[in-house]
Amino acid sequence: LPNDAVREVVVSLGMPAVPALIQALEDSKEDVREAACEVLGQIGDVPAVPHLIQALQDEGGSVRAAACWALGRIGDVQAVPHLIQALRDSQWYVRAVACWALGRIGDVQAVPHLSQALGDSDRDVRRVACEALGRIGKPAVPHLIQALGDWDENVRGAACEALGRIGDPQAVPALIQALRDSDVRGAACEALGWIGDVQAVPHLIQALRDSEVGVRVAACEALVQIGKPAVPHLIQALG
Repeated sequence: LPNDAVREVVVSLGMPAVPALIQALEDSKEDVREAACEVLGQIGDVPAVPHLIQALQDEGGSVRAAACWALGRIGDVQAVPHLIQALRDSQWYVRAVACWALGRIGDVQAVPHLSQALGDSDRDVRRVACEALGRIGKPAVPHLIQALGDWDENVRGAACEALGRIGDPQAVPALIQALRDSDVRGAACEALGWIGDVQAVPHLIQALRDSEVGVRVAACEALVQIGKPAVPHLIQALG
């Protein structure tokens, strides 16, 4: 099963392979159990969900991570409470995949738990938590605004992107402040363009004079996205 060619054949078999894959979750080899989780996720069989939930307790971290991934792929909400528990796993990569899975399922009950994951000791977990909250939408906005103050630039960038993806104007003042962040000001420009709120226009015009070409391009594209409401401000800036 760990062999890629074998995996492809098993996936192509689909539902008839599921009973054997469920049995493989009890195999003595960790890589076989991991592969079984992944293939079950690829097949997308909902009746496999209780067995994958059980695999979240596997002694192998790679198996627990694969079970999180499979549950996210299948997308059944019965997995949500168990994935929330996986946010407290001892291994950072399991916690990160649990964040991803919760974001993919998109159940709003995960928001307070993902917001707690924004305080995780591992920056990759915090970054994936931002991405997951961005998938869930508007209830996540206050938590993502808070993440704009994270010490890691990749987390701040992910928070900008997530806020832009959600498109809620309540994020605009915080994103305008992020235009002064030397590491993520380009991402803040992009997010403000996606939201399309006219109050950002004067600040994006200022960003057209940024020393970094990438930021100037992002500001220009954001102004184009905002469109007609930006025109009076642009004409004023010409003077």
